[in-house]
Amino acid sequence: MSEVRVMIVDDSRVAQDLFTLYINNSEKYELVRTEKSADFAERFSRAELIDLILMDILMDKGANGLIAAEKIKSICPEIKIIAVTSMVDGELLKRARKIGIESFWFKEVSNETILEVMDRTMAGESVYPDCVPKHNKKINHAFSDELTEGELKVLRLMTAGMSNSKIAKKLGISESTVKNHIHNMLEKTGCENRTILAIEARVSGIAVNID
Repeated sequence: MSEVRVMIVDDSRVAQDLFTLYINNSEKYELVRTEKSADFAERFSRAELIDLILMDILMDKGANGLIAAEKIKSICPEIKIIAVTSMVDGELLKRARKIGIESFWFKEVSNETILEVMDRTMAGESVYPDCVPKHNKKINHAFSDELTEGELKVLRLMTAGMSNSKIAKKLGISESTVKNHIHNMLEKTGCENRTILAIEARVSGIAVNID
């Protein structure tokens, strides 16, 4: 039986080393390529025979692994993809399922190893967490569970640089409601302004726009 050809797409050296260790110690898998940016993943998926991709969702300079995965699936639907992330966010699970990503693995709070998820995925299973694990992250003076779902929806779009009016239109709410959510988040976090709030949210991984 031929080995499963794997590509790692992750800008974290720690994650790369961990995945590489698992792959190199397994007789089932062959590491074909490691990339730090999702922007290159689509190109190499076409050029090389890849069976499985371990795709980080958020990488340096805002590279979005979900967007890259969606493009790859449209071009090479036979390639299986496991989305991996440190961001504990239920919206990521929903988006990954919608795209058709086979499996999803939280880096820091999963009960299974990445190798176990790889084995199950290549056996034809779709491996997703039953629920979003509780894993509080801090943004300045507030923890993620202190923000409401409405506030998080606004914050995700803020990380994409959207104005209040565009956020309101996107979410189907009034601009005054958007302003109220932002005001409440500034109060909770202690951030000086909406720009700092958006930057802190992106750096911490609490809320990142995935559209």
